[in-house]
Parts: sequence; structure tokens; C-alpha cells
Amino acid sequence: EVKVVESGGDTVQPGDSLTLSCVISGLDLNWAAVSWVRRAPEKELEWVSSINRLVSGQYSDAVKCRFTHSRDNAKNMVYLQMDNQKSEDTAQYYCATDRAGGNRGQGTQVTVSS
Repeated sequence: EVKVVESGGDTVQPGDSLTLSCVISGLDLNWAAVSWVRRAPEKELEWVSSINRLVSGQYSDAVKCRFTHSRDNAKNMVYLQMDNQKSEDTAQYYCATDRAGGNRGQGTQVTVSS
């Protein structure tokens, strides 16, 4: 059984940086791709980024050049570094095993507000 636990969410100001963490159990990250997805208030679940087993990252246009997805396979951890945050980044963020948000955890809240 795959279990995902996200952490690191906080309230920040526009332009600030924040790093989210995710620990995944029940999955060998040496062979798996991992994604981050988010859900803003009253909006659909949105794909944010994916990182494959070759550590190649893909990002949505909304976060490209601001967010960096990384992983530590030995620790079963994935990270999402978010720089130059904007108010539209406010959302519940989830770590998942596919772009549709499969096997995601409870999520962690990020609020960007001045």
C-alpha cells in the first residue's frame, strides 16, 4: 500500500520562498515518477510538476522557472521548492504518484498573502 504524507505548508508573502516535503512509503522511488498537484479554493485539481526516475522535471506553465521539484530516493522523500510565490499559488498541495493526483495524501496548505 502506498502512503503519502506532505508537510511544509505555511502562510507567506508574495515573493517569498517555501519548500514542501513529501515522504512516500510502499513505493520504490528508484523506479517511480512522482508528481505535485494542487487545489486552489473553488477550483479543480491542477497538475504542478512531475519528476521521473531519471530526475528530469516537468512543470506547468503557471510555475515554470519559479518552482523546483527534487527527490532523495534513499530517504523516500520528494520536495517542491517554491520561489517568488504569487497569490495565485494559494492552494492545498499534494504529492501523488501520477499527474491526476493518484495516491495523494492529505495535503499541506500554502497561503500567499500580503
